[in-house]
Amino acid sequence: MNLLVQTSQTNLEGKIAVTGSKSETNRLLLLQALFPNITLSNTSNSDDSEVMQKALVGHDAIVDIHHAGTAMRFLTAYFAVSEGREVIMTGSPRMQERPIKILVDTLRQLGVEITYEKEEGYPPIKIKGKKVTESKVNLAANVSSQYISALLLVASKLENGLELTLEGEITSVPYIKMTLALLNDLEIQTSFEGNIIKVYPKAAVVAKEMVVESDWSSASYFFSLVALADTAKITISSYKKNSLQGDSDLVNIYKEIGVNATFENNNLMLEKQTNYLPKAVSFDLNNTPDIAQTIVVTCFGLGISCHLTGLHTLKIKETDRLEALQVELTKLGATISVTNDSLKLEPSTTIHKNVHIATYNDHRMAMAFAPLALKVPIIIDNAEVVSKSYPDFWEDFKALQFQVSEV
Repeated sequence: MNLLVQTSQTNLEGKIAVTGSKSETNRLLLLQALFPNITLSNTSNSDDSEVMQKALVGHDAIVDIHHAGTAMRFLTAYFAVSEGREVIMTGSPRMQERPIKILVDTLRQLGVEITYEKEEGYPPIKIKGKKVTESKVNLAANVSSQYISALLLVASKLENGLELTLEGEITSVPYIKMTLALLNDLEIQTSFEGNIIKVYPKAAVVAKEMVVESDWSSASYFFSLVALADTAKITISSYKKNSLQGDSDLVNIYKEIGVNATFENNNLMLEKQTNYLPKAVSFDLNNTPDIAQTIVVTCFGLGISCHLTGLHTLKIKETDRLEALQVELTKLGATISVTNDSLKLEPSTTIHKNVHIATYNDHRMAMAFAPLALKVPIIIDNAEVVSKSYPDFWEDFKALQFQVSEV
């Protein structure tokens, strides 16, 4: 489904209820599988979370998680410590190109039997779950924090807990801290000192309702809309000022490009500030790589220079996001260069209209480019890909007076 997105509006006003955080939901779904007396509310309705839940409650010998990278990593750890369970974990063709070796090697250190069905280091993998008594492992920390979180989530169910020594620079620390905070909410004891993380064993937790905060990555597209509009006041819910989600740094980042964010009764109020716009911005997104696409597209739409660093994990996402950004922004008239971990956008005064944006089976490509419809009509190819994390995205766009039609 290709969608033409356009609007005659340059002044935006509205209120949007954003679905629960995919990151929090997937962590809590796994914890609920380990501790069934937990109840969850405001969970994400994303494809990724539905795939995760289906796998956790099912009894299939082959578990296909499609494009869901978080589910692949979290479930690999979950099935590895599920004594007596044997499964083959597989996914889409792109998923079979995404590395899993670091996590598999670490689980093998714990004595788990995991073998590759096709190519060494990549899904599909066969897992024979077992009771784990080993408790000390080392893990390279500079590839994906999801490997680390996968281990931490199952650690309290290991007979002797887990002591995880991280090697190298730690990537996406807020996501690790989110995982530890959720464990602490369940009174599971943890520590994170220097490069060593410990999770202590816990057989059971007290019954508790866990409320999922709305997704900050999804909020990024509304920050972008407010920045690109002539005037804008958009309220989105439900958000916490002291969020567990690293992408809440959007508040500070977008303040530099004209968006004022305030909190009121769990609502986040976004308002355009028209008195100042920089000629250039520079951000280190080592802790928040998922919002890189949104930021660079915003800067392109505003005609300002943008230098982003800390992007090394983007090459192993749903697509190689750095390469995809370079290709699609160039089609729109941008001058952009990328390295393995950075991106440089030159200021531009021209935006080509009616350009087809390829989305590469990547939800964030579709959503990051959509706000440019405030500047020119834009066509988003395979627009249904947004269901991976934000199924209501196009309906919420329509609620802000955008015309969204199939072409």
